[in-house]
Amino acid sequence: MPIRKDVTQKTIAKELGVTVQTVSKALKGKPGMSETTRQLILETMEQRGYFTKDQIRSLRAEHISPYPVEKMRFLLVQTEASLNYHARLIGGLQDRFASFGHHIEVCMLPTSIRSSEMSDWLEEHGIAYTDGIFIAPSLTPKSWEDELLKLPIPKILLSYPPLGTKVDSVIWDIYEATFQAVAYLRSIGHVRIMYVGDTHQQRGFILRWQAFQHAMNEFEAAIDPRQHSIDARSTNPHWLDDLRAKLLRSAPTALICGVDGEVPAVYQLCTELGLRIPEDISLIGMLNEQPASLPEFTRPLLSVRETGYRAADRMLWRIANPTLPCEHIRIQGELWIGQTTAENLESTIV
Repeated sequence: MPIRKDVTQKTIAKELGVTVQTVSKALKGKPGMSETTRQLILETMEQRGYFTKDQIRSLRAEHISPYPVEKMRFLLVQTEASLNYHARLIGGLQDRFASFGHHIEVCMLPTSIRSSEMSDWLEEHGIAYTDGIFIAPSLTPKSWEDELLKLPIPKILLSYPPLGTKVDSVIWDIYEATFQAVAYLRSIGHVRIMYVGDTHQQRGFILRWQAFQHAMNEFEAAIDPRQHSIDARSTNPHWLDDLRAKLLRSAPTALICGVDGEVPAVYQLCTELGLRIPEDISLIGMLNEQPASLPEFTRPLLSVRETGYRAADRMLWRIANPTLPCEHIRIQGELWIGQTTAENLESTIV
């Protein structure tokens, strides 16, 4: 059976005002054009739903139709607490679904709602009548996640799954990112590394602390939790005062700030104490994005957009393979070396 192509290289060339040969070169990675032109061609091909023969064969091997007759509608379900990730998540989902002609919308869940009312709210708004939902991270209240996971439709959790839960998940790998941060600091001579971050509010926060301990143990560094700032911020609103005392007492040479929202306050505290960054103390922040108000931070480049893109593929796979076991996919990123870390010249590491 011949492969049907609604969009051809000639279509793309005409739209962009380039030759078919240029489009072909861009697709095959051949020289003869700027990277800007190459990227524009590839992005346009993706948005218009152009697939190579190899891509089509790969999709069909997973029972995913590259040119579906039925256009599907999906929802990204979130609350205000997940808005930090919204633009990049929805961007990745939209880009990928555009290739297949499907549609993705955003559904904002109310936060001032009783658990007993959640099921009725979902029914009233017809959430179960979509083709599938993507459950954003950091939902508040937490009981929303339980109600959403009960819905009898395909679901992709954009977070670390609760133990024992049967659901596909796709998430940027914060565990690996935290491990990379410790490994980098150790590689430039830091031994006294302090972790700063709430370790109670979300599963992702807990995993960051666990990854920190794992990495420190791998480097044979002793860990006393009392020397780190890991209290639940909801029960210890004066955690910055406690951190101030610990910084003065322990004199760490490096900090890993594991929660995005805490990074600016920790940076400000260090400057108030007269600590030069990075000369006196190195800082790594688990930032969702680089704030304009801070210097260029050494930070993990969290693959949020890539997670949305990959999650779209996973949803189509799940719809095509409803009986196969669930899988959990973690998207790794790189560690960006900014202006807030430097080698510890006083290190005793051999």
